[in-house]
Amino acid sequence: MTSVSAWLVAFRLRTLPLALSTIFLGSFLAAAHHSFHWLIFIYAILTTIFLQILSNLANDYGDTVSGVDNIERIGPKRSLQAGSISLKQMKFAIILFITLSLISGILLILESMSTMIWGYGMACFLVGIAAIIAALKYTMGKNPYGYAGLGDISVFVFFGLVGVIGAYFLQTHTFSLLEFLPAISIGCFSTGVLNLNNLRDRENDARFGKRTLVVQWGLATGKKYHAFLLILGMLTALAYSLSLNSSVWKWIYLLSFIGIIRSIKVVFQNSNPASLDPELKRLALTTLLFSILFGVGLLL
Repeated sequence: MTSVSAWLVAFRLRTLPLALSTIFLGSFLAAAHHSFHWLIFIYAILTTIFLQILSNLANDYGDTVSGVDNIERIGPKRSLQAGSISLKQMKFAIILFITLSLISGILLILESMSTMIWGYGMACFLVGIAAIIAALKYTMGKNPYGYAGLGDISVFVFFGLVGVIGAYFLQTHTFSLLEFLPAISIGCFSTGVLNLNNLRDRENDARFGKRTLVVQWGLATGKKYHAFLLILGMLTALAYSLSLNSSVWKWIYLLSFIGIIRSIKVVFQNSNPASLDPELKRLALTTLLFSILFGVGLLL
């Protein structure tokens, strides 16, 4: 019988702060506009956690079948790769989390639709279906888009724009272009975590035909791309804050920039891909810290 620890490894719990960051920030933005709803917030948290785990499980399955996850790969060993979980068990888990994502997503939309027109609700449902398909097609099936260097776009869209703006819209039923600025910040930081992963796995990915942007562009450009993402994320946050006429507490999130700038420095100084592995968790937690401090600053 598969152990609980094997499934926890497969769930990749260290990626969950990124998923939570989007819902936290979108909900803080809603609260700043006096439209926070606890039940919507809870359903949104559940939905994004289920989607994140689904994405991780599908990624394990696709990379194992393609051979990308192998004994030469740098980073934590995957449960499927190690044989702790079978392909049949992983397929069942993927179906289970598709179902959980659908159930929680429908409950989320129904709760929001008590004061929202049906057309908006259907649009939100279609976005949720797109998120499930994106999670599956990243490394699974024929021509997975993650193997063509399109994973960065997917992460930016779904773990940035859709997550933040979606959580905000479901509670306020409105949005303006201004809210896209902090959503872009979260999208950039989340994509930065993926880029760290791709910098770490560059050589192994290249051997097995996984053409991430780092594989296509090379190591030096991949490092510059990392700096670009994180700097852009910081600049869009600053632009949003400059547009507000609120208290000095709105700048409290600048504390999180220490960790973000540190990530840029670590990447440029790195010469051992394996040592980048702990940086994924650090940047994910820093992104969550940014989200919380940014939101708290809006409310103080």
